[in-house]
Order: sequence, then structure tokens, then C-alpha cells
Amino acid sequence: MEAIELLKKVRKIEIKTRGLTSHIFAGEYHSAFKGRGIAFSEVREYQYGDDIRSIDWNVTARFNHPYVKVFEEERELTVMLLIDVSGSGNFGTKASFKRDVMTEVAAVLSFSAIFNNDKIGVIFFTDKVEKFIPPKKGRKHILRIIRELLDFKAESRKTNLDEPLRFLTNAIKKRCAAFILSDFFAPGFEEALRIAGNKHDIAAIKVYDPFEKSMPDIGLVKISDSETGAEKWIDTSSRSSRTAYQQWWDGHIVEIQNIFKRCRVDSAFISTGEDYVKPLIKLFKSR
Repeated sequence: MEAIELLKKVRKIEIKTRGLTSHIFAGEYHSAFKGRGIAFSEVREYQYGDDIRSIDWNVTARFNHPYVKVFEEERELTVMLLIDVSGSGNFGTKASFKRDVMTEVAAVLSFSAIFNNDKIGVIFFTDKVEKFIPPKKGRKHILRIIRELLDFKAESRKTNLDEPLRFLTNAIKKRCAAFILSDFFAPGFEEALRIAGNKHDIAAIKVYDPFEKSMPDIGLVKISDSETGAEKWIDTSSRSSRTAYQQWWDGHIVEIQNIFKRCRVDSAFISTGEDYVKPLIKLFKSR
């Protein structure tokens, strides 16, 4: 992508997602994702009704007057985005590809984080960790993340969720809030998700295209697997083929939902054919 075109796209996404964040998401995000606990703030003079257990005896002895310690919620979080950049993200039959939606959602989450003075980092993954951007604060850092989202070229086209989850568990030592943005077309990641979820506060965002939910009756069609390159002809006018596909999709959704429930991971399902605002707000409010 040419530099000028890339800058225009970065600016367009910044304007849209920053506006959404400031008007809609910032408060919901703040309520949904708490800090690491209670942190010392200051010392002030004792007032009637204060808990005597909060008295700072050293300061009290020094000034010969009772003083108490004041604590407040430690707001600062580290937020990690685990973003699927495998080949299946380059699919879409509506206004956007799945990867485009992931980019905008990631930008919204990033601006929500910096509005709350949180650090934000990113793990790009396929069937391996493609790139790690360490957590930082600030608008320049967010714009770098958006540029990478728009222009990143992965080495692999396949998907393996185990790798980024293991990397998250090992690389981020303190508890963080982590969002996984993927279509979750990858088997066998439950154990890695459970282990990562025991250490970090994880939310899963599944992005899908309406075409993936059901097979339309459009005759003989050649389909290509964007991750393996395998091609196959399918007769979509066959009712049995459409029924079999529908059963596969329904089973896939149930399996993914059950994995999230067993691992105690909150989730949102976002279609490329719909606005992502409502599913995100629902995710925040469910926490």
C-alpha cells in the first residue's frame, strides 16, 4: 500500500473510531475493565467516621494529630489485542472483509484504553506469533497499531490459536485484559485458552461473514480455502449440501460458545454485515 494512501486510511479509521470511543465506548469500557486493585493515594487529617484501621500511625506521631491513609482504585491496566491475520480474514461478501472489521474494532478498543490511561499492546498471529508490539500509551502508539493493522503482511496464511495464547501467558507477567479478535476457525485451543484465562482477563470477539452462516442457492460454485489454497466445486442448488453445511455451521457456533463458557471467557459475535457497536456494548455491559 502506498504511503499516502495508507496515511489517508489511518486518518479515516482514527476519526471514526476515536469519535465512537469518546461518545459511546469510553464509559462502558471503564466500567467493564477494572484496575489491578486498590492503591495508596494520599494522607489526610482524620475526620469523624473514618475507619481507625486506616490511621497512619507514623504521620500521626510526627504531627501529634491523627492522619489516615486514603486509597483509590488503581485504574491503570495493560490491554493486549490478539489479532488473527491469517488468510481467512481476507473474506467478505458485504461492505467489509473480516480483517477490516477486526481493524476497526481493534482501533476502538485501543482508543478506549488510552482514554482510560491504560497501556495497549498487540500480538499478530497466524499459526505462529507473527509480530509482538509491546504495551505502551499514547496517540502515536495507537496510530502505529492502526498502520500495522492496515498494512501488515503475514508470513503464514494458516491459524493456530494455541501459539498466541501461550505467548500471552509467558510474555505478559502481570494480569492484563486481553481481547482475541478472530474467526476462530482453529481446532484444539481450549486448554491454552483455559490456562491464559486463569492468569488474564480475556474476552473473545468472533468476526464472521453472513455468507458463512448459510449456503445460498446459486448453482455450481468453485470455492477456495484461503488458508490452505485447496479448491473444490460445490453444487449449492443441492438441498442436502446446504443442509449439511448449515448443520456444520450450527455445530461450530455451539462448540465455540461452549469452549468460551467452560473457560469463563466473555464473548461477542460480530458480523461483517452489521454494525459492531451493539455487540461491543453488550459485551462490556455483560461483565
